[in-house]
Amino acid sequence: MTDVIGEIRALFAAPSFVIETESPRDVAVRENLLDRAMGENRRKKSSEKIRRGRLPAEGLALVARDENGLVVGTVRLWHIDAGVSAGGNGVPALLLGPLAVDPRAEGKGIGAALMRAAIKAAEKRGHGAILLVGDPEYYERFGFSAAKAQHLVMPGPFERRRFLGLELKCDWLTGAAGVIVPTGARIRAVKLRRAA
Repeated sequence: MTDVIGEIRALFAAPSFVIETESPRDVAVRENLLDRAMGENRRKKSSEKIRRGRLPAEGLALVARDENGLVVGTVRLWHIDAGVSAGGNGVPALLLGPLAVDPRAEGKGIGAALMRAAIKAAEKRGHGAILLVGDPEYYERFGFSAAKAQHLVMPGPFERRRFLGLELKCDWLTGAAGVIVPTGARIRAVKLRRAA
């Protein structure tokens, strides 16, 4: 009888969401979710300027879907060079963000699950480091620290204490100093033909 009770508890403790790779049909839903979760000013952030006009890193755009298949969370990672100085090259890295959960689905562990999945996927793909701008109180539990980003700067206003790094490979960011610049593939404009 104890085994049956344990199985029932495990069933109810199981998450009511799954993490998957983002699909093209998720784009509009993701954008609406980001607007609800982050507000109208999200497009004015320095991180957003780095991402604008770029594609996320291959295989590193993830969504969380609820039991009905609806997108309730999102995270994406972007190719950057960390620490580009005058006349120099930076260290290849990833910029994480935005991470967002639908306000109606908060408190279910969706954000943490997306973070763990994103970090694991980046490691599997051989990336050396992830940078982000976010609350240290939240991201430190995943291994992020301000010390890893202390010699790096965003190309625009940012709060120093919220600029964090995580090395996926030992000492990857050692010696990196300077500005973060985007390096990912650009979104190609689609030309539409007019009907004759």
